[in-house]
Amino acid sequence: MAMATSIAALTSSLSSLSFSSQISHKPFQSLSFSSPKPLSLRSAAPKFPALVVAASSAVADADVETADLKKLVKSRLPGGFAAQNIIGTGRRKCAIARVVLQEGSGKIIINYRDAKDYLQGNPLWLQYVKTPLVTLGYESSYDVFVKAHGGGLSGQAQAISLGIARALLKVSDSHRSPLKQEGLLTRDSRVVERKKPGLRKARKRPQFSKR
Repeated sequence: MAMATSIAALTSSLSSLSFSSQISHKPFQSLSFSSPKPLSLRSAAPKFPALVVAASSAVADADVETADLKKLVKSRLPGGFAAQNIIGTGRRKCAIARVVLQEGSGKIIINYRDAKDYLQGNPLWLQYVKTPLVTLGYESSYDVFVKAHGGGLSGQAQAISLGIARALLKVSDSHRSPLKQEGLLTRDSRVVERKKPGLRKARKRPQFSKR
């Protein structure tokens, strides 16, 4: 009896509810959201092309300069390096440098590039190259043309120094004494010691643990 009463009350309450089946086709205007403007990166865009243009122009200038130096070397050294009279060969570690001296204003060209550019402006490496000329006071009397390969820039710079010193001996045998006093005619035979089996490097050992 109680269950029947509760069902009747529930039915009457549901019947009292009225659902509207009409759907309004008018747009809902009370809440209007304006679509945000798309983010524009045009203000920052000009920076990147400017950098690209600057980099490409720098590369183009470097190519033009290299081409000009190649023409200069070929005009100054007819027949190539091997056909010249004042020539010296220097070695250091794995680097080999062939050096040609000619009377000039003190230019140093390594692999068709200016010495400062080729040696990355490193003052120590530039000092290695110029030391033989400075020792004899010829820093502005000879132009130096170099072909170098093998090893790193440090080894190549020291190989060029030995090559210049040996070439200066062909200019005059009286240069031997001052160059020898500065140790510029001695071939530095030191190389990296080979790695040993069971060791990490030539002499470095793995850490030992007793326990």
